[in-house]
Amino acid sequence: MRLSFTPSGLIWAYKNALFPMPGHNRDIIEWYRPDPRAIIPLNSFHVSRSLSKILRKGIFTVTRDQDFEGVMRGCAVREEGTWITEEFIRVYGEMHRQGIAHSVEVWQNDRLVGGTYGINIGSAFMAESMFHHATNASKVAVAALVDHLNKQHFTLFEVQFLTPHLQSIGAIEISDQQYCMMLVEARESPACW
Repeated sequence: MRLSFTPSGLIWAYKNALFPMPGHNRDIIEWYRPDPRAIIPLNSFHVSRSLSKILRKGIFTVTRDQDFEGVMRGCAVREEGTWITEEFIRVYGEMHRQGIAHSVEVWQNDRLVGGTYGINIGSAFMAESMFHHATNASKVAVAALVDHLNKQHFTLFEVQFLTPHLQSIGAIEISDQQYCMMLVEARESPACW
């Protein structure tokens, strides 16, 4: 089956444990379903002492859905190059306008210095990317996102692949089978963003 890179195609993909990324040829969208898959367990997320101290200092201000495109563009700035093309920004921007894609922004002195964005299906949030232009800004974004997801009774926070950075903030790997079982459950139990 050939999936369309449209809001409806993406919704179908996320509901079926797939997510998109351009392949080696940047013009072709490929669909991924990694095994194992990385998640951040919402019920056991722990804010470290150092991060708790940063949050208490009030260095950063956190908002939600205030600059979705700015977060996507921040995520696209990478030394190694980016997979976040203008087409991605356009399609995910449309999903944001439809209330399906969301962002968390981290500000310092009215400047966007970090954030993350992703897709909401039922009580699942599938994070796509994060960025920081100030030390700890992406950790602050994730901590704020987890806090929000817990308050809104989300049950699944997926982060695609396990990286050392994600592992340092509590991400773990689970099998594709475990992920699919959690996803089916989350799809059937809506949560309000």
